[in-house]
Parts: sequence; structure tokens; C-alpha cells
Amino acid sequence: MEHLRRSDNRSNEQIRQIWITSDPLRYAASSILFELGDTKVLCAVNIAPGVPHFLRGKKCGWLNAEYALLPSSTHVRTVREITQMKRSGRSTEISRLIGRVLRTIINFEAIGECTISVDCDVLQADGGTRTASITAASMALVLAQTRWISQGVIAQPFLLETVAAISVGIFDGQVLVDPDYAEDSMLEADFNLIVTSSGSLVEIQGGAERAPVAWDLFEKVRLNAQQSIAFLFSTVNQTLQTFPLLSPQPPALLSKKLQRMPSSQFSLKNRMNI
Repeated sequence: MEHLRRSDNRSNEQIRQIWITSDPLRYAASSILFELGDTKVLCAVNIAPGVPHFLRGKKCGWLNAEYALLPSSTHVRTVREITQMKRSGRSTEISRLIGRVLRTIINFEAIGECTISVDCDVLQADGGTRTASITAASMALVLAQTRWISQGVIAQPFLLETVAAISVGIFDGQVLVDPDYAEDSMLEADFNLIVTSSGSLVEIQGGAERAPVAWDLFEKVRLNAQQSIAFLFSTVNQTLQTFPLLSPQPPALLSKKLQRMPSSQFSLKNRMNI
């Protein structure tokens, strides 16, 4: 079977081009602009005293996540949820997913009775926004942890490990890693896989939309997802080492381009924001 010709000439196993920018927001404890092809997600992390009522007096903290599409992030303008006086079911579901995933990698006793807030705003949506949000949020938490320790906000690390996520689809019997919106709209099955840096599975979302998926084909989905997430961890770790950990800095010199090469090897290149 010939491989599907993808719009950006990627192979079926390749992730889209990635750009990562550190601290585009001045007032957040940490922030990451994560660009996956034409998908752009801005994640910010902050901390504040206080916990939900069910945790008061238990000397442990909490994490809350919010996800939202900005009005011009989609082909048809998305109405701001505040103007409708309610959140959409999709935003609520993804917010809960991000929070649920991140809470699995945190030791809440390390932060005391404080709440970490993770805000994920989609600036531009072209498929994979929830998986990009999870990966970016994990990066932002790493930066925030180091800064809070150096500032005396917390006394010890709270992250047990990190997480990354990827979307994998099936079309005409072929496995497509990291589909964009055009590809996603024609998939026969679609899965989001979230994995820790130690290789443990946190969550799988997805299913078939047109016909059941054979187990051997799903095994290919799993293997491709594992390979792609291993690349994400490798490149994210390289990028974090180039960003200043102790204080937010202007983003002009702190953005990195991560591009997969034809030889299936990846290179890290500097990018200037002018």
C-alpha cells in the first residue's frame, strides 16, 4: 500500500515542525508558546495560596487547569464563552483532561495548601490542540518548579516526572502520526496517547468513527505513539536546557525550532523573533 501524500510532505510517522518559545508572558511564573505545525498553544503557570474546600487542613495542594479557544483560532470565529455565560462541553472536557493528567505527576504535599493554575489558550487550531497543551503545560511546570524553589515559594520539588502527548489517526489502513485538521476530518479512527517520561501510560482517548479497528492495527498506533513521544521528550529536554530557569526573560533569544530531518534524525536550530 502506498503512503498517503500528506499536505506538508511528511511521512506517516513524522511529527509536524515544532517551535517552542519560553516566557512570552511577563507576569506568569512561567509560560510556553508551543507551535506544532500551524497549531499554536500558549500555556501559563501560576501559584496562589488556598485549596478547594475538600482539601482544607490536609496540608497538601491542588492543580487546576483551564483550556480555551480564542475567537480567531478557528476557521469560523469561536464565540468567547464568557459572552455566553457558560463553558462549552468541549472546553470543559479538555480542561478536565489536562488537569487530571498533570495531577498524576505531582506530589501535592510538597507545595502545601496552595493551588497551581495552568491556563492553556489556543491561539490557532489546526489539530492536536489538547495534546500540544499537555506537552506545553508539562514544560511550563518544570520551569515554574525551579523558579519557585529559587524564590523560596516552595521548599522542595513537586514534580514526580513529566508528561507528553501525541495524536495518532488511522486512514485507509495507514497509521498517521500527529494529523492536522484536514487529515483529522477524514480519519477512520483517532487516538490521543499521554505518556510519562518514565514510559508509563497516563491516558488513552479515542476510538473508531467508521469501522472497528483490528488489534494489530492498534498495536501499530501504540508503537508509533511511543516513538513519537520519545522524540518529544528528547527535544523538550534539550530545549529546557537552553532556557533560563531562574527568572522569566524576554522571548527574543529564547525560542527554539525543532525540525525532523529526512534521515529521521532531529536537529535543534536557533530561531530569532524579530
